[in-house]
Amino acid sequence: MLRKLKFQREADPQWARLVSERPGCEGLFSCLQCGACSGTCPLSSYMDYSPRRIVALVREGFRKDALSSKTIWLCASCYSCAVHCPRQIHITDIMYSLKREAIQYQLYPARFPVPVLAQEFCKMVRRRGRSSEFWLVLRMALRSNPLILFGMWRTGWQLMRAGRLSLRMDKIRDVGSLPRELAAREVS
Repeated sequence: MLRKLKFQREADPQWARLVSERPGCEGLFSCLQCGACSGTCPLSSYMDYSPRRIVALVREGFRKDALSSKTIWLCASCYSCAVHCPRQIHITDIMYSLKREAIQYQLYPARFPVPVLAQEFCKMVRRRGRSSEFWLVLRMALRSNPLILFGMWRTGWQLMRAGRLSLRMDKIRDVGSLPRELAAREVS
């Protein structure tokens, strides 16, 4: 049986302060916990924690709970939460920040395909300068749940026959300059 009650001694308030200092996350502590973000989120019914609950977990410093939740990965980046927030908190930016940290420390849910897809996409783009849908989905499935390929084969075959899915792995010219360009954009 999973324990649902959290104890303050499990929290890390310093982590919450660090998150609030990241770009886009500055409004974290001004949240009223009104629930407007959760009420307008089109995917909240599929999330393990509502967006309001994620903000509360982060504010209180429950790092592991926030970073290992499915919620941050299900965020569709539609910005409905930010538009309806009476305090103009950029909740989508908070979700992005949490995703980056979850990948960095590998705290995402086990066998959950979305973080694996994000990692494989980044690897592919860094190596080749672009992604290939076929190889991206194949790598994601092999790392998360290979059985999902059985449910995709018919659609994949139809896409290939229609010329909409290619097995080629294209590469941009001068792919060596891409890491420098990406690093320059991360700094600014």
